[in-house]
Amino acid sequence: MTELQLNDLNVKIDAGELVSFTHASYEYMHQKGEPGWGKSDDEMFPIIGPTSEADFKVKTDAGTAVQDQHGLLRELDYELIASTVTSAVFQKTYTANTKVSNSKYPKKSSEEWLSWPYSFTFQKQFKLLESELVIEFVIAGDEGMPFMTGYHPAFKLHSDTPVVSCGDTKISLEAIRAVGSRAYEVADCSEITLHDTKDLTIKTQGFENFMLWTEVPNMLCIEPISFYPYAVDQKDLNKGFRKLSGKGSRFEIRLSI
Repeated sequence: MTELQLNDLNVKIDAGELVSFTHASYEYMHQKGEPGWGKSDDEMFPIIGPTSEADFKVKTDAGTAVQDQHGLLRELDYELIASTVTSAVFQKTYTANTKVSNSKYPKKSSEEWLSWPYSFTFQKQFKLLESELVIEFVIAGDEGMPFMTGYHPAFKLHSDTPVVSCGDTKISLEAIRAVGSRAYEVADCSEITLHDTKDLTIKTQGFENFMLWTEVPNMLCIEPISFYPYAVDQKDLNKGFRKLSGKGSRFEIRLSI
């Protein structure tokens, strides 16, 4: 367990997963074992969304990739490569066409092995500041590699009537739950606030969109995304790709209290 501390702010990271973010003992993150989801956060890369209706195949310029929901990054292990009292850097590395065991097989998927025809490194950097936690993704890899990326944190809900706002738009928990597994789209938005017992603002750079998901009243996933996957058929998921430049790509999330 990696722990960051600054005044009344405390962060706990378990093998790259943000399992706790507290201010004066007030917990913002959904806790494993509570109803809703078996994780506190996750990353979506190099695709976002399900692929079952496309036989788990995704088209790329380098050939067809075998991908399950939200990509294969989540099947790789993070390595801690640097840390201080207020910061930590974790990294995952993948070599093109390496077969990766699919944890969803066989109960939730027919594909035992996943693969991607490009090499990449994916860094997840944490930095604790005076009133916020900054999380940054640094992606490097093959020139021109297509990709989508998203952050999938789950926040603990403390009240019965939380509301999410983006600008003048306000979204109730009931509206989010009504959309179901597809997730509620919030397009062209880089800053969202969760109004609960205490407010939490999620500020982003690089993603440009959010989607909101939950099926329970005690947890809400507020997910910055580079592309909303349900805008296209699963067989056309490649239409949502960006291209990686030689300099790589950076994406930022700020959890501000």
